[in-house]
Amino acid sequence: MGKKENKKRPVNSSVLVIRLSAMGDVAMTVPVLLTLQKKYPKLRFTVLSKPFLAPLFEQLPQVDFYAAEVKGKHNGVGGLYKLFLELKKRNFTAVADLHGVIRSHVLSGFFRAMGTKVAKINKGRSEKKALTRAKNKVFQPIKSTHQRYAEVFEKLGFPIAMGQPYFLEKRPITTQIRQKLTISGQKLIGFAPFAAHEGKKYPLHLVEQVISALAEKKDHKILLFGGGNEETKQLNTLADKFNNTINLSGQFSFAEELDIISNLNVMISMDSGNGHLAAIFGVPVITIWGVTHPYLGFAPYNQPEENQMLVDRKQFPLIPTSVYGNKIPEGYDKTMESILPQKIVDQAHKVLNLGFF
Repeated sequence: MGKKENKKRPVNSSVLVIRLSAMGDVAMTVPVLLTLQKKYPKLRFTVLSKPFLAPLFEQLPQVDFYAAEVKGKHNGVGGLYKLFLELKKRNFTAVADLHGVIRSHVLSGFFRAMGTKVAKINKGRSEKKALTRAKNKVFQPIKSTHQRYAEVFEKLGFPIAMGQPYFLEKRPITTQIRQKLTISGQKLIGFAPFAAHEGKKYPLHLVEQVISALAEKKDHKILLFGGGNEETKQLNTLADKFNNTINLSGQFSFAEELDIISNLNVMISMDSGNGHLAAIFGVPVITIWGVTHPYLGFAPYNQPEENQMLVDRKQFPLIPTSVYGNKIPEGYDKTMESILPQKIVDQAHKVLNLGFF
């Protein structure tokens, strides 16, 4: 079987990987690419994504990065054609569309027209609809996004099994960063309490209770992650209020944040990007889920179920109500109140006592 696949495959295969979306979705490509590298050491990839995400792929020797300026010179159909002409020079043998939106369809369509093999993601929209609808809900787990990514490469002739986990190695923390964070042997706890939609945010007064309990121990250093002016203000208030707590928002570059994240002892995150960033380094991730749910396939890579803090579905049976956390039915605005801060604190202490996976 393997020999037949090799005959079909060009000797020097080079795959364009399109994933232009949010940080967490792009981070989820990393374990898949790591697995592909292990099985196909001669296979080359070029990841096409937002410019600031380039550091995610620095540690993958078979992966190049190409920045898509979709709000600049690559905007619109004309811009996408310009992008196609730029990428065409790289002589890709296949295109893996891991995004599956109009923009990626147009771009991959240009490649298909010139005879390049293209495979696109099956997002499982019908299964997700069945899982999130209010009536006749089918409450069962569907494929993970990691598996959906892997299936795209299988269509291109590069099957992989995602059973064996592979992680990026820890990144070095510079002396300058250590001094700025006053790190000197403490256990590092990341906390990212925000998300893109209200339905995925842990209430601020409960966030305070979690931080207060964790900050009591002198050997704990709580590092707060977020972005944007309003989030930065809120995180500054939290950092000022509690001992051993520092707000990282706006202080470091994305690459520097990755350096720090890779060295965490645990990350506490919503169903959002920072959890996925920590997971690709093998850092234990405790995720707090609101109106979304791990069954939708967006759980961080290789994390145990016991690290998933879930809403009480006996009290809120419509969970999950949406894929992205943007649909909050009447009476579901306080779903996260059912996730007690002490439960999160206890799980964090358990993880910290066990150490890294």
